[in-house]
Amino acid sequence: MPSHTLPTCVGRRAARLLALLVGAAVWASADPALAANPTLYVHKVYVNSPGADTRTNSSLNAEYVVISNASYSGSYKLTGYTLRDKSGHIYTFPVFTLKPRASVTVHTGHGANTGTNLYWGSGNYIWNNTGDSAYLKNSAGTAKDSCSWGTVSSYIYC
Repeated sequence: MPSHTLPTCVGRRAARLLALLVGAAVWASADPALAANPTLYVHKVYVNSPGADTRTNSSLNAEYVVISNASYSGSYKLTGYTLRDKSGHIYTFPVFTLKPRASVTVHTGHGANTGTNLYWGSGNYIWNNTGDSAYLKNSAGTAKDSCSWGTVSSYIYC
């Protein structure tokens, strides 16, 4: 990588910060797929839950994706949005609104949904440690954000 090139994740973070500081017009020069929602993004993916992969519910729930809203004033109605991986596993958000400056964690396993934690309900791991992507799409199927990684030992910030 040339010394003047930032890694994709650093470039995306810098673009989000700049958009918050000077307005969404900055996003026209960033990633066009993200221009519609510069403040709604995949923040972190914990791809490899701690310990052995036993497929117990607690192990499955230690694998998760954090979706964040960086807006200071706008909420996002995530009802019908989807979160998916490269293999075609799809999680559909229930009736849910993500408030300004808030995050929601989508856990792989089973649990009771709350205002900060949602549960995929899977009995198997979703996110691949050796490389995968998390895609966030709205209810119409339009891409809102994504995060891709190669081999990861535990988690990645997007």
